[in-house]
Amino acid sequence: MRRDRHGRGMRGPLAPGALPLRRTPVEEFDALVMESVVAIERRLAETLGSKFTDLRHIEFAVDEVPPESQTYDADIVEDRGVPLSKLYPAQPGTVAAAPRIVLYRRPIELRAESKPDMESLVRSVLVEQLASLLNLPPEDLEF
Repeated sequence: MRRDRHGRGMRGPLAPGALPLRRTPVEEFDALVMESVVAIERRLAETLGSKFTDLRHIEFAVDEVPPESQTYDADIVEDRGVPLSKLYPAQPGTVAAAPRIVLYRRPIELRAESKPDMESLVRSVLVEQLASLLNLPPEDLEF
């Protein structure tokens, strides 16, 4: 490393290119969603055995914000009129052949006061959507 042209500070990147830096908020949220899905799969295996232990047939996605022009149906989990997630049912014979659960990152982050609060909110939204999709009581999925 060299000093800057005035001799005061270091020039160049703060961290070497090979050093992993902190994950972005988007990456952290994605990881949180996947950890919650894995935990729910484990809970299903414990309570129901092999009947519903695999959630691989369901697509999970994260979007920044919900679309503006959308009619709100029963397949949407919302808080004070703002959607937190949406369940898109399977459409056999089309590109969207698998059911899809989309979580909206920004509305969830704005409602959470802390990281544990956000984990709890993500978990409850996923439980509610999966319970609706699998026709199970939410109590069977909670952990």
